[in-house]
Amino acid sequence: MDELIPKVKSLIITSLRLKDIRPEDIKDDAPLFGEGLGLDSIDALELVVALEKEFGIKIPDEDVGKDAFTSVSALANYIKKNKSLT
Repeated sequence: MDELIPKVKSLIITSLRLKDIRPEDIKDDAPLFGEGLGLDSIDALELVVALEKEFGIKIPDEDVGKDAFTSVSALANYIKKNKSLT
C-alpha cells in the first residue's frame, strides 16, 4: 500500500496534466473533488481510463466511482482490492 499511494498520486498528476502540483502536495485522505484537489466530472472520466489502463481494474458504475474516488487512500484501497480480481 505504501508504494501504491505515490503511484496513484503520480498517475493523477500526469493523466490530468496538473502542472503546478507535486505528489507530496496531495494529501492521502483529502477529497479529490470539490474543496480538496478540485477535480470535476471530466477529470473523473479521464482518471477512470488511466486507472483502468495502468492497474487493470474496472470501475463499473458511478456509485462505485463515488466511493473509490473519495480520496487517494480510498482509491488505493479500491485498486488493491480489485486488482487481484482481474
